[in-house]
Amino acid sequence: MNILDTLIWLLNFPAAHGYAMVFIAGFSLFGLFALSASGATPGSALRRVREREGLLRPEHAKRGRWGGRLARIVFRVLTVVMLANLVVGILSLTGVPVTRAYIYEHGQPTTGTRDGDWITFSTASGVEYTVESNFFTPAVYPDRDAYLSGDQVVVRYLPSHPQAYVIDSSQGPR
Repeated sequence: MNILDTLIWLLNFPAAHGYAMVFIAGFSLFGLFALSASGATPGSALRRVREREGLLRPEHAKRGRWGGRLARIVFRVLTVVMLANLVVGILSLTGVPVTRAYIYEHGQPTTGTRDGDWITFSTASGVEYTVESNFFTPAVYPDRDAYLSGDQVVVRYLPSHPQAYVIDSSQGPR
Protein backbone atom coordinates (compact mmCIF):
# COMPACT_ATOMS: atom_id res chain seq x y z
CA MET A 1 0.00 0.00 0.00
CA ASN A 2 1.28 3.42 -0.94
CA ILE A 3 1.78 5.85 1.99
CA LEU A 4 0.92 8.89 -0.15
CA ASP A 5 -2.33 7.24 -1.29
CA THR A 6 -3.24 6.67 2.35
CA LEU A 7 -2.46 10.29 3.24
CA ILE A 8 -4.59 11.54 0.33
CA TRP A 9 -7.39 9.19 1.40
CA LEU A 10 -7.28 10.62 4.94
CA LEU A 11 -7.22 14.21 3.68
CA ASN A 12 -10.02 13.48 1.24
CA PHE A 13 -12.61 13.08 4.02
CA PRO A 14 -12.45 16.70 5.25
CA ALA A 15 -12.02 17.86 1.65
CA ALA A 16 -15.10 15.96 0.47
CA HIS A 17 -17.20 17.16 3.41
CA GLY A 18 -15.94 20.75 3.51
CA TYR A 19 -19.14 22.45 4.65
CA ALA A 20 -19.69 20.11 7.59
CA MET A 21 -15.99 20.04 8.47
CA VAL A 22 -15.80 23.82 8.76
CA PHE A 23 -18.57 23.83 11.35
CA ILE A 24 -17.44 20.70 13.22
CA ALA A 25 -13.79 21.77 13.40
CA GLY A 26 -14.64 25.41 14.08
CA PHE A 27 -16.78 24.68 17.11
CA SER A 28 -14.56 21.83 18.33
CA LEU A 29 -11.57 24.14 18.42
CA PHE A 30 -13.20 26.33 21.07
CA GLY A 31 -13.37 23.44 23.51
CA LEU A 32 -10.03 21.93 22.52
CA PHE A 33 -8.20 25.25 23.04
CA ALA A 34 -9.76 25.50 26.49
CA LEU A 35 -8.92 21.90 27.40
CA SER A 36 -5.32 22.15 26.20
CA ALA A 37 -4.56 25.14 28.47
CA SER A 38 -2.16 24.49 31.32
CA GLY A 39 -4.72 24.87 34.13
CA ALA A 40 -7.57 23.07 32.41
CA THR A 41 -7.21 19.63 33.95
CA PRO A 42 -9.77 18.82 36.65
CA GLY A 43 -8.49 19.58 40.13
CA SER A 44 -5.43 21.53 39.00
CA ALA A 45 -6.51 24.73 40.76
CA LEU A 46 -7.23 22.83 43.99
CA ARG A 47 -3.85 21.07 43.72
CA ARG A 48 -2.04 24.42 43.38
CA VAL A 49 -3.81 25.76 46.49
CA ARG A 50 -2.94 22.62 48.48
CA GLU A 51 0.70 22.82 47.39
CA ARG A 52 0.91 26.51 48.29
CA GLU A 53 -0.68 25.95 51.73
CA GLY A 54 1.48 22.90 52.44
CA LEU A 55 -1.53 20.58 52.74
CA LEU A 56 -0.33 18.18 50.05
CA ARG A 57 2.24 15.59 51.03
CA PRO A 58 5.37 15.53 48.84
CA GLU A 59 4.76 11.93 47.68
CA HIS A 60 1.27 12.94 46.45
CA ALA A 61 2.45 16.16 44.78
CA LYS A 62 4.11 14.38 41.83
CA ARG A 63 1.41 11.72 41.32
CA GLY A 64 -1.37 13.85 39.79
CA ARG A 65 0.79 15.99 37.52
CA TRP A 66 1.61 13.21 35.05
CA GLY A 67 -2.06 12.59 34.17
CA GLY A 68 -2.65 16.31 33.65
CA ARG A 69 0.35 16.60 31.34
CA LEU A 70 -0.77 13.60 29.34
CA ALA A 71 -4.29 15.03 28.99
CA ARG A 72 -2.90 18.38 27.79
CA ILE A 73 -0.68 16.64 25.21
CA VAL A 74 -3.62 14.61 23.87
CA PHE A 75 -5.83 17.70 23.64
CA ARG A 76 -3.07 19.68 21.92
CA VAL A 77 -2.62 16.94 19.31
CA LEU A 78 -6.40 16.89 18.74
CA THR A 79 -6.33 20.67 18.40
CA VAL A 80 -3.70 20.49 15.65
CA VAL A 81 -5.68 17.76 13.83
CA MET A 82 -8.92 19.77 13.99
CA LEU A 83 -7.13 22.92 12.87
CA ALA A 84 -5.77 21.03 9.85
CA ASN A 85 -9.29 19.72 9.10
CA LEU A 86 -10.64 23.27 9.30
CA VAL A 87 -8.03 24.53 6.82
CA VAL A 88 -8.66 21.62 4.41
CA GLY A 89 -12.43 22.19 4.67
CA ILE A 90 -12.13 25.91 3.94
CA LEU A 91 -9.80 25.29 1.00
CA SER A 92 -12.19 22.72 -0.40
CA LEU A 93 -15.17 25.06 -0.06
CA THR A 94 -13.35 27.80 -1.94
CA GLY A 95 -12.64 25.48 -4.86
CA VAL A 96 -9.02 24.53 -4.21
CA PRO A 97 -8.49 20.90 -5.33
CA VAL A 98 -6.75 19.74 -2.14
CA THR A 99 -6.90 16.03 -3.02
CA ARG A 100 -8.70 16.01 -6.35
CA ALA A 101 -5.65 16.61 -8.58
CA TYR A 102 -3.71 13.70 -7.04
CA ILE A 103 -6.68 11.34 -7.34
CA TYR A 104 -7.22 12.46 -10.95
CA GLU A 105 -3.57 11.84 -11.90
CA HIS A 106 -3.12 8.54 -10.04
CA GLY A 107 -6.66 7.18 -10.14
CA GLN A 108 -7.93 4.25 -12.10
CA PRO A 109 -10.79 5.17 -14.47
CA THR A 110 -14.11 3.35 -14.53
CA THR A 111 -17.68 4.12 -15.51
CA GLY A 112 -20.18 4.94 -12.80
CA THR A 113 -23.78 6.02 -12.47
CA ARG A 114 -25.05 9.18 -10.84
CA ASP A 115 -28.26 9.29 -8.81
CA GLY A 116 -28.66 12.76 -7.33
CA ASP A 117 -25.75 13.29 -4.95
CA TRP A 118 -24.73 9.60 -4.98
CA ILE A 119 -22.22 7.96 -7.32
CA THR A 120 -22.11 4.18 -7.81
CA PHE A 121 -19.14 2.50 -9.46
CA SER A 122 -17.39 -0.86 -9.49
CA THR A 123 -13.65 -1.29 -8.96
CA ALA A 124 -11.39 -3.55 -11.02
CA SER A 125 -11.74 -6.23 -8.32
CA GLY A 126 -15.54 -6.19 -8.76
CA VAL A 127 -16.47 -4.45 -5.50
CA GLU A 128 -19.28 -1.92 -5.94
CA TYR A 129 -19.11 1.40 -4.08
CA THR A 130 -21.84 3.97 -3.58
CA VAL A 131 -20.37 7.23 -2.30
CA GLU A 132 -21.64 10.76 -1.88
CA SER A 133 -20.73 13.69 -4.09
CA ASN A 134 -21.55 16.61 -1.84
CA PHE A 135 -23.30 19.66 -3.34
CA PHE A 136 -21.00 22.19 -1.60
CA THR A 137 -17.75 20.32 -2.34
CA PRO A 138 -18.42 18.28 -5.47
CA ALA A 139 -16.02 15.49 -6.38
CA VAL A 140 -15.51 16.82 -9.90
CA TYR A 141 -12.10 17.50 -11.47
CA PRO A 142 -10.52 19.22 -13.51
CA ASP A 143 -13.51 21.54 -14.10
CA ARG A 144 -15.27 21.79 -10.73
CA ASP A 145 -18.19 23.76 -12.17
CA ALA A 146 -18.84 21.43 -15.11
CA TYR A 147 -22.45 20.50 -15.74
CA LEU A 148 -22.82 16.73 -15.64
CA SER A 149 -25.68 15.66 -17.85
CA GLY A 150 -26.99 12.14 -17.83
CA ASP A 151 -26.62 9.33 -15.38
CA GLN A 152 -23.32 7.90 -16.69
CA VAL A 153 -20.03 9.46 -15.49
CA VAL A 154 -16.35 8.55 -15.66
CA VAL A 155 -14.94 8.05 -12.17
CA ARG A 156 -11.26 7.92 -11.21
CA TYR A 157 -10.51 6.23 -7.89
CA LEU A 158 -7.38 5.28 -5.96
CA PRO A 159 -6.99 1.49 -6.31
CA SER A 160 -5.85 1.06 -2.69
CA HIS A 161 -8.60 3.35 -1.32
CA PRO A 162 -11.63 3.43 -3.67
CA GLN A 163 -13.55 5.80 -1.39
CA ALA A 164 -11.17 8.53 -2.61
CA TYR A 165 -12.53 9.32 -6.08
CA VAL A 166 -13.23 12.13 -8.52
CA ILE A 167 -15.67 12.46 -11.39
CA ASP A 168 -13.66 13.17 -14.53
CA SER A 169 -15.23 16.25 -16.13
CA SER A 170 -12.91 16.12 -19.15
CA GLN A 171 -14.41 12.88 -20.45
CA GLY A 172 -17.88 11.70 -21.15
CA PRO A 173 -18.98 8.20 -20.26
CA ARG A 174 -17.25 5.33 -22.05
